[in-house]
Amino acid sequence: MAKKKIKDTIAELLEGFLEENGYELYNVEFVKEVKDWFLRVYLDKLPVGEEEQYISIDDCEKVSRYLSEKMDEIDPIEQNYYLEVSSAGLDRTLLFEKDYTKFAGKEVEITLYKAIDGKKVYSGQLVGLINNNIVVRDGAGKNIELPLEAVAKTKLVVAF
Repeated sequence: MAKKKIKDTIAELLEGFLEENGYELYNVEFVKEVKDWFLRVYLDKLPVGEEEQYISIDDCEKVSRYLSEKMDEIDPIEQNYYLEVSSAGLDRTLLFEKDYTKFAGKEVEITLYKAIDGKKVYSGQLVGLINNNIVVRDGAGKNIELPLEAVAKTKLVVAF
């Protein structure tokens, strides 16, 4: 089964269950590492009011048991694989347009494929994704626009 189809199948299987339990599907990966295949499902917890919620080990176990049972029923993947369910993480990579809206105001680190103005790494407060540019406000309060196609990775910064 094609990787895209697997992602769609997982999203479909989990949709109602996640919604009922206050979870959100962040991403799905189906990858081969050395000789083994891994189906990785990353979750987020929906906020309650203004308060952020975090995925616990119990949450991951609950989703894993449900998904494992559903996958056994329909058996959409021919080869053997390991199922891993985990949190998207505090330092998650921003993958989708909606992430740039959801995490506006948070601190991010942006790594570029090639240097712009002599720098390959930028950090600051995420303003958002505007006209296909990631906009961040640096420490001096200046907005910096970086073309989305030049960006290798954008991730949240964890500050303690």
